[in-house]
Amino acid sequence: MKLLRVNMARLTADREPAPEAYACWGGRGLTAAVLTREVAPTCDPLGPQNRLVFAPGLLAGRGISSAGRISIGAKSPLTGGIKESNAGGNAAGNLVRLGLRAVVVEGQAKSERSYLLRVGAEECEFLAADGYRRLGNYALAEELLARFGRKNTLVLVGPAGEMRLTAAGITLTDRDGNPGRLAARGGLGAVMGSKGLKAIIIEETGGNVTPARDPQALKAAVRHYTTVLREDYYAVTVFPEIGTPYMVAAMQKLGGLPTRNFRAGTFDDLSELDGQAVRETIRRRGGVGKTTHACMSGCMLRCSNVVPDTRGEEIVAPIEYESMIMLGPNLAISSLDEIANFNRHCNDLGVDTVDVGGAIGVAMEAGQLSFGDVEGVFDLLDQIKRGTELGRAIGHGTAAIGRKFGVARTPVTKGQCIAAYDPRAVKGLGVTYATSPMGADHTAGHTADFPVDHHSSVGKVELSRGAQYTAAAWDTLGLCSFVTGATAQQMDVVVEMIRALDNGVYPDDYVTQLGKTVVEMERDFNLAAGFTSGDDRLPEYFKTEMLPPYDLVFDVSDEELDTVFT
Repeated sequence: MKLLRVNMARLTADREPAPEAYACWGGRGLTAAVLTREVAPTCDPLGPQNRLVFAPGLLAGRGISSAGRISIGAKSPLTGGIKESNAGGNAAGNLVRLGLRAVVVEGQAKSERSYLLRVGAEECEFLAADGYRRLGNYALAEELLARFGRKNTLVLVGPAGEMRLTAAGITLTDRDGNPGRLAARGGLGAVMGSKGLKAIIIEETGGNVTPARDPQALKAAVRHYTTVLREDYYAVTVFPEIGTPYMVAAMQKLGGLPTRNFRAGTFDDLSELDGQAVRETIRRRGGVGKTTHACMSGCMLRCSNVVPDTRGEEIVAPIEYESMIMLGPNLAISSLDEIANFNRHCNDLGVDTVDVGGAIGVAMEAGQLSFGDVEGVFDLLDQIKRGTELGRAIGHGTAAIGRKFGVARTPVTKGQCIAAYDPRAVKGLGVTYATSPMGADHTAGHTADFPVDHHSSVGKVELSRGAQYTAAAWDTLGLCSFVTGATAQQMDVVVEMIRALDNGVYPDDYVTQLGKTVVEMERDFNLAAGFTSGDDRLPEYFKTEMLPPYDLVFDVSDEELDTVFT
């Protein structure tokens, strides 16, 4: 397997053997390895010294269900630290079939030029992208697929990334060519925009991945893994039937559903947003609507959806729990159609729905518009596109809006907005938000589905630590986090697949060891960038302001937070 080294200043793209230091890594582990070895932690995230790394997981391209995710990494312009953002789609599998372990982008294009990069089996090509400047992701995807072929996978940066707004993400097309998959968190779209890279076209080929050292053992291990998934209730029932909106009812019951800029933990009108309600709406409207959809080929979980309007035409695909809550109850808005349209606007701009939803909530808190003001939200999203002063501030995310208007109740950690789970009600996730090197990212150590007393602070340091290590390992392997429930008590099913890849000797606790090593690399980067234990904290008001309806505060002490990785 090789690395593709892309230099935007010289407009070169060279395949080279992966260095020995990177040979055992993929996904998030590889992004961490490249960044810690090649990027000065104190560099300007939007300057030429930063690297943007696209790394398929180690299991990608092998026909393993839910194992085709891609990690995108860089120094974050939002957090100032290391960042990995993760997405589905077919990009990871296609890169592996081109013989690439990763694409590493460095330098910056000259004279504010913008380029397309076509990555083929034998050669790469740079093409001028000036004609696509500030084009939204939906129109951009349609034009590029028509031009280069609909079997190809696209990696796109929308207008927000071109404007270098720090809530900008990187968009990937799904297996149907829909640009609805975002590596959304951490402002990596701004990094891609700063490089002068508008899009990457990854050609679909009939190539095969490098064979496993023990193909028969891998085949047997994959069968075992597939059986475990088929025996899991969530994998075969909840995710395919309801998808991530199933969390709406769970968080409402727990009192952890962010409402009105995290003022409350329940919302009074979920009649259109409950998971079953979303499913029934999609079924009733028909047309192009789908209650279940796989973002990548061969995924059993099929947790995504396609939300149609009343005419059966697509509004957005997919709508996820976190987007729905941060653009809905967090803003005191209950209409599925309005929220789905907000989501589509965000996708077209290429912005993180969590950080933009959080930013609009803080703007509402500041009195710039009223909670529940649907037209006001549409106006703010339009202002992002137009590049007004307020629009750019919203596009820079929640922390930027809090600073602009002097709002103390700004739900961020390490500069990144807390996602759609209030840490006062889901305290293990609160520990993750505070201490993860990724910032307030729920995917860095999700605990909301664990069978524990989420309102109690007891044991939440240990719970978060284990979840963070598992998440880092999963991201390194390219596994979707939604297989965690099925495999949590039998990690050997995953270790069996790893052993078969290279006939290596791996202990039964290898998943934990792998994740721990990745997190340690990331923490070392952040420490060198100037982070201290003081950055591993939630905003003060989460500790003092009681959350209705259960009057909860985040009561994991600072001293306990300091022990998460010691």
